[in-house]
This record gives sequence, C-alpha cells and structure tokens, in this order.
Amino acid sequence: MLDINLQKPPKGKWPTPPFDPRFPNQNQTRNCYQNFLDYHRCLKTMNRRGKSTQPCEYYFRVYHSLCPISWVQRWNEQIRDGTFAGKI
Repeated sequence: MLDINLQKPPKGKWPTPPFDPRFPNQNQTRNCYQNFLDYHRCLKTMNRRGKSTQPCEYYFRVYHSLCPISWVQRWNEQIRDGTFAGKI
C-alpha cells in the first residue's frame, strides 16, 4: 500500500495550508494527524475504485506541511508493520 514513489512531494508551488475550522487552535497536531489519515484513506478508496489518486494530493501537501518528518516516518513504519493505531 505504501509505495515510496507516492510519498514524494508533487511538483509545483506549495502554499501554506488554508485555515481549517475543525482545528481553530494554535496547536496543529490533530490537524496534522487527521490529514495524514485522510490522505491514506483517500489513496485506499481511489485505488479500490480504480480511479486517479490526484485528488488525494491536497491531503498529502497539508500533512507534509504541518507534520514533523519523524512522525510521518514513524507512522509509515507502523502502517508497514501493521501496528498503526489509526483507522485507515
């Protein structure tokens, strides 16, 4: 499910993520985690339907902008090992 080529950032301009009213506070940890989950759920759904994963690029850009790299690496390892706590 996790192809390392899919984890590369898309080309083009990377603007700051827009305001998300679900996360109004300064601490953006939950926003980071939710966008990581949404990205992987989107990939799973689009691949299952046989459609392009291009719409998932938004979530990828947001979580890459908000999340520390060490968290993303740890979560990807946990997904690979089958120990990730989130529901994807």
